[in-house]
Amino acid sequence: MALTTPRSDGDPHYIVFANEKGGTGKSTSAVHLAVSLAYRGFSVGVIDLDPRQRTSYRYLENRAETMARIKADLPTANYTVFEYDSLARLDQMIAKEGQGHDFLIFDTPGRDDKFARYVATCADTLVTPMNDSFVDFDLIGSVDPQTFKVKRISFYAELIFEARKARAQNSQKTMDWVVMRNRVQHVSARNMQRMEDALAQLSKRVGFRIIPGLSERVIYRELFPSGLTLLDKGYLGDLGTSHILARQELRQMVTALHLPGTQVEKIPAQKSFF
Repeated sequence: MALTTPRSDGDPHYIVFANEKGGTGKSTSAVHLAVSLAYRGFSVGVIDLDPRQRTSYRYLENRAETMARIKADLPTANYTVFEYDSLARLDQMIAKEGQGHDFLIFDTPGRDDKFARYVATCADTLVTPMNDSFVDFDLIGSVDPQTFKVKRISFYAELIFEARKARAQNSQKTMDWVVMRNRVQHVSARNMQRMEDALAQLSKRVGFRIIPGLSERVIYRELFPSGLTLLDKGYLGDLGTSHILARQELRQMVTALHLPGTQVEKIPAQKSFF
């Protein structure tokens, strides 16, 4: 599958957060990345592909309401939710929402969904957040229960592999597939090592990169009602050590994504990224 409307050099960079399993931190990561890029001076759009949960949509809606209430002009993203049942309508929304933006971020449902798979194959940067669990690993491959060696890749991994190969053959912009490891410090050292080994094996076979993600922290759930992020330090009060570490994790995540233009600082002088 491919977008029916041809891409042009002026189109935004598509970033897709996708994992067919729920609870991996897709929406939290997507919103924080969107706001991070906005703080850097980029124009960002967000399309929420989960009309049931609409977590990223609600997060940014809460942000807009807070900005109006406190009369603050915080960096943010344009946002919408896809509520239709047609790939043609999705193509239309992508074309409309992408106009004038540097980045277009897609937040997908934590379930098997045809629209999520569609945008995943069209991504310039595909981000698969994953908890350090072999339950989550099963999305991209299976391992031997005794040796923990990778036995085979999953249908999803094959889908992305074929999409990347087709794009390369058509001389299109290459897709950077990134597996983002979340909550790594809350698992046993043995399990962590097994996950590292299995991911390393699989990355060589299907070509994704592995980067550190965000830890499980209460602060993310507490920030949702206000729509604020860890970047809005002037509105968060005194930050504890754990919150400072969380902001550092976010900085590392954004850097590791290697998004175009983010190596050069674009922040206006009066603003601060962190």
